[in-house]
Amino acid sequence: MNILITGGAGFIGSNLVAHHLAKGDTVHVVDNLSTGSLRNIEVFRTHPKFSFDQADLLLWKRLISAVVKADRIYHLAAIVGVKKVLLDPRAVMETNIAATDRLFCAADAAHPEVQILVASSSEVYGFNTQPAFSETDDIVLRSAGRLRWCYAVTKLTDEYLAYAFMKSAGVHVCIVRLFNTIGLNQTGQYGMVVPNFVQQAVRNQPLSIFGDGTQTRSFCDVRDTIVNLDLLCTNPASNGEIVNVGNDAEISITDLAKLIIARSQSKSEIKYQSYEQAYGLEFEDITHRRPILKKMYALTNHQPQWTLVQTIDSLIDQERMLLN
Repeated sequence: MNILITGGAGFIGSNLVAHHLAKGDTVHVVDNLSTGSLRNIEVFRTHPKFSFDQADLLLWKRLISAVVKADRIYHLAAIVGVKKVLLDPRAVMETNIAATDRLFCAADAAHPEVQILVASSSEVYGFNTQPAFSETDDIVLRSAGRLRWCYAVTKLTDEYLAYAFMKSAGVHVCIVRLFNTIGLNQTGQYGMVVPNFVQQAVRNQPLSIFGDGTQTRSFCDVRDTIVNLDLLCTNPASNGEIVNVGNDAEISITDLAKLIIARSQSKSEIKYQSYEQAYGLEFEDITHRRPILKKMYALTNHQPQWTLVQTIDSLIDQERMLLN
């Protein structure tokens, strides 16, 4: 099978590369390295079934030929991370929407039968007050031009683009709403909480919590995420579906910090910052983000294999190796 991964030098994409090369597939990655890293894919560069283009998907001249060759496309390319979203919301809107549109236009023109998986986000649920989110729940976003939610708007737009092309061109699409994927090679550079906490704990630095720490999240190991993505693509019943992908175990950010301190045997303290102190402007967060995974389990028959403690231990070991 020929696999094309946009944004494949990110930590999810690089884990997908390893997964598919291990299966004997041919993998082609395109990434402009704005948030991805050559370090993530360096180990694959000499693999006979791996190829890489450093290019912006909006300008990439080889897009049509790559789409024609592909049996499956994982569309992961996007600007992500709270800090990058707040620093340059215009780039977020342009990149996340226009790149998706260009990819689907290429598929429509050259290879409409190609299978495309679009990575959306749990952010699209916004301020929905349900205790857990199902794929059919309402989308609740703030009005009055709050830039905090421009990322969610772009991901929701990508979902509508996918459905529009599916209806008009018959493109095969599965949309996944990812819930806080974490794991090896994830960077904390753009505000990702777990790698930031691990880096601080291993160095015995204070763990910085934004807000009061009572907000909860559900974290999924990237190794479980990529298995679910592959299984969803493999199951024809996933075509045209929106599927939550994640782990429904929930933990508060304060308890997460305490867990990481305990697992790393760190001397770190916990310090709380207001969102205004952290991001330099008024920032609204949501109190919880837990997925209902009934549809994912029905389509993949895959139960999580990695606990949060196991993932944290892996990240601590990796961080210590990087320090030595």
